[in-house]
Amino acid sequence: MKKIFATLLLTLAFVAGAQAQKFALIDMEYIMSNVPAYERANEQLNQISKKWQAEVEALDNEAKTLYRNYQNEAVFLSEAQKKQREESIVAKEKEAAELKKKYFSPQGELYKKRTSLLEPIQEEVYNAVKGVAQSRGFQLILDRASEGAGIIFASPNIDISNEVLSKLGYSK
Repeated sequence: MKKIFATLLLTLAFVAGAQAQKFALIDMEYIMSNVPAYERANEQLNQISKKWQAEVEALDNEAKTLYRNYQNEAVFLSEAQKKQREESIVAKEKEAAELKKKYFSPQGELYKKRTSLLEPIQEEVYNAVKGVAQSRGFQLILDRASEGAGIIFASPNIDISNEVLSKLGYSK
């Protein structure tokens, strides 16, 4: 009997505490798509990525061309010439792989550039969200755009995305 009473009391305390909480939703994709600096940064990242990808592909194509030429001429080459050609093909492939790693690895140049361009914008949005949450007394803000939120239904009345944009100086 005491266990049932204790469980009931804990459940009531939890429910009462949960009702006192204030929650709100934001749509981070919507907010970011309405921040011009974010759009410019993404465009700049896309241009840089395409440029670097073209460099990597050019080296890959050079290696493929060297290999095709080697295959076509292999019967006419001496062993020393074959070995030299094979080494140059491997060197070109290695150069392409190293360039790809330099630009596109998890700690590569693209990651560093993305961090330097987007981090200040994300920090500004975070501070705006925090400011709105504090001014309105929200204890929890959920991002409806993220996959991990698991929101099945949410009233549009609690979406504060436009308020965050307004706080950032971008009215909608």
